[in-house]
Amino acid sequence: MATRAYIFVETAVGKTIDVLDHLKNIPSISSVDAVTGPYDIIAILEADNLNSVGDLVTGEIHTIGGVIRTITCLSVRGS
Repeated sequence: MATRAYIFVETAVGKTIDVLDHLKNIPSISSVDAVTGPYDIIAILEADNLNSVGDLVTGEIHTIGGVIRTITCLSVRGS
């Protein structure tokens, strides 16, 4: 069973659409939405295991220009 994580992304001013478009092109991300509130984007990421989630967040998401910070919330029980 895949490990699911919700990634809350804060972006630099004027960079939300660029970051959103980049996230949509990452195969492990199944859903991406721009939202209101303290974070600008929420993405759903699915990977084989916890280590893969960490690698994707640090290697692919944190390196996107315009990403200021992220919070990763792992799903512990889903439908």
